Amino acid sequence: MKRNRNELTVSIVIAYYNGAKWIERALKSAIDQTFPAKEIIVVNDGSKEEERLALYEFQKDYDFIIIDKENGGQGSARNFGVEKSTSEFACFLDQDDFYIDKHIEILVKAMPLDDSRFGYVYGDCMEADGDGNIVTTAMVKSHSSHPKRDIFDLIRHDMFVLPSAALVSKKAFMEIGGFDTQFTGYEDDDLFMRFFRAGYNNYFVDKPVYVWCINTESTSYSIKMSRSRFKYFKKLAATFEDDYQRGRFFFRDLLIPRFGPSFMNDIIKSAKNGKAHRDEVIGIFKNYKDIVWKNKYAPRLYKIKLSLICKFLTICPVIFFKIIYRILKHPFSRKIIHKLRNIF
Repeated sequence: MKRNRNELTVSIVIAYYNGAKWIERALKSAIDQTFPAKEIIVVNDGSKEEERLALYEFQKDYDFIIIDKENGGQGSARNFGVEKSTSEFACFLDQDDFYIDKHIEILVKAMPLDDSRFGYVYGDCMEADGDGNIVTTAMVKSHSSHPKRDIFDLIRHDMFVLPSAALVSKKAFMEIGGFDTQFTGYEDDDLFMRFFRAGYNNYFVDKPVYVWCINTESTSYSIKMSRSRFKYFKKLAATFEDDYQRGRFFFRDLLIPRFGPSFMNDIIKSAKNGKAHRDEVIGIFKNYKDIVWKNKYAPRLYKIKLSLICKFLTICPVIFFKIIYRILKHPFSRKIIHKLRNIF
């Protein structure tokens, strides 16, 4: 018997952490859906007391559920929210972002009702500044290929499957273990990679379904992202071992091109803040170099370059990296950046 789409139930899970200045906008967008959510769950992930009380104040004007838990990170909060939800499907929303009014409707219509291995369906997103002013209306499609059909593409490139643009099967989500809570960045790629590896199907709808508001307080701009990037790099390296017989050199052909430039770029960006986190970022780069040296298929010339760079970093003053950072911020520096990427 064919199911009726209108009978499907969807829960919205919002991870909340000291986000009182944004959460009302997110809540309004979750409530004003053309396909109503069965429930809206806001997981308070150990916010400061005044921020927690501010969240409860919004409950006077909006209909949503609050679940308090000790701080464990965004992935932990999302997992807890899905676990406590009572719907077949779940949508996520970051506290500083907001849905378009047809978010759930668009995703539900794009979901096949006869797929027993359904994992998730996702759409595109609009990029905006912190105040919600639109920058682009097709961010996801412009950065990656969709839907996901190739494990090599998933390893080599950032996936750009954004949780706030997705509707996931709760059953499948729980089966693969939800978000890996060790990550504070790249947890999205890791989750949807595991959906793919477990044999769950994914579907893409070429329409924006939410607005991603990028602000300087997000994890993408913090040392947490550098740490998490290295953790994800190590997890991928351990998961996908090189296969000489099949000519699949995951480390050399996929991981080095993807992560090498980012580790070097982190060093350059750390110069903006002077000494803060510079030693840690350089330490990550040195650990990356050591891992590269242990891989027998990584190009020898590349290994030598990394060793020389590490020696240079030890003696180079912070002022040098500040100069490099300012140069790379200049509009005419794109050719320089392109050459650096070819080197690293």
